[in-house]
Amino acid sequence: MKTESELRLDGMQALIHALGLVDAERFVAAVSRDRFDYTEWRQRGLPLLSLDALAAQANRLSETLK
Repeated sequence: MKTESELRLDGMQALIHALGLVDAERFVAAVSRDRFDYTEWRQRGLPLLSLDALAAQANRLSETLK
C-alpha cells in the first residue's frame, strides 16, 4: 500500500498527464474552493462502470504513465 504522500504525488502526476500542468492546477483549485460532495461526484462524475471495469481502466492508465 502506498503512503499518503506517494498517493498524492501519483495523483498529481496523473492529473498533469491527463490535463496538462495549468488545467491540473485549475482542477485542484476548483475542488479546493468548492464544497465537494464525493458521493454526488462519484454518481455523476465518473462513468457507470463496475468496480472491475473501473480498476482495469485505472491499471491501463497507470501502465501508460510509467
